[in-house]
Amino acid sequence: MNITNYKDFRFSKLLSPQYNHLLYALYWPFFGIMFLTVERLWIRDSYYPMYCPLDDLIPFCEWFIIPYFFWFVYLVGIHIYTLLFDTESFKRLMVFIMVSYTIAILIYILFPNCQQLRPVVFERDNVLTRFIAHFYVFDTNTNVFPSIHVIGSAATLCCAWHTKHFSSTCWRIAFTVMAVLISVSTVFLKQHSVLDLLGAIPVCAIAYIAAYGKRRRRKNNISR
Repeated sequence: MNITNYKDFRFSKLLSPQYNHLLYALYWPFFGIMFLTVERLWIRDSYYPMYCPLDDLIPFCEWFIIPYFFWFVYLVGIHIYTLLFDTESFKRLMVFIMVSYTIAILIYILFPNCQQLRPVVFERDNVLTRFIAHFYVFDTNTNVFPSIHVIGSAATLCCAWHTKHFSSTCWRIAFTVMAVLISVSTVFLKQHSVLDLLGAIPVCAIAYIAAYGKRRRRKNNISR
């Protein structure tokens, strides 16, 4: 575990070995601009609807809004922890994010897609369904394949499993359960098709190899 002391940080030291990992964080504003462009500024004439018969068998359940929004705590939390207490894990997390999110953006550009699964009328009227109705207005139903929610959850899960502090069985179970709940919440809230979850798997596999493949090869070479 490498802990970075930020008390002496100056922008003039940004390129130094002690602080150059902060450059990885510059990817986030870049991604934000690209995502804003494909979501709000570059409106296509047509989008391919993502759908499979399994989507019809999954009922809408408003309670999944809790793990769905916990995703932000899950993802931001692992960034803050590794940034402060485990520089190497932060770098690998950011490599996973940069590779997977960039692939997702390229897919959105080359294959404009959407989902048409949201309920027109909710069967139940409560605080959660009213909140979701407002959220539907804010959040577009385009650029859903692959699911950014699933990719971000996988990035957090892989980072936790490769971070010494979270290497205990209890922590690994907790992070895994949370990643699963967040991922399935996207289909129970009708934010994504099952296809969007499946589409995230090969993207995450590529990102995992990019972020952690070298580490595993290095360990194998040392063991020899």
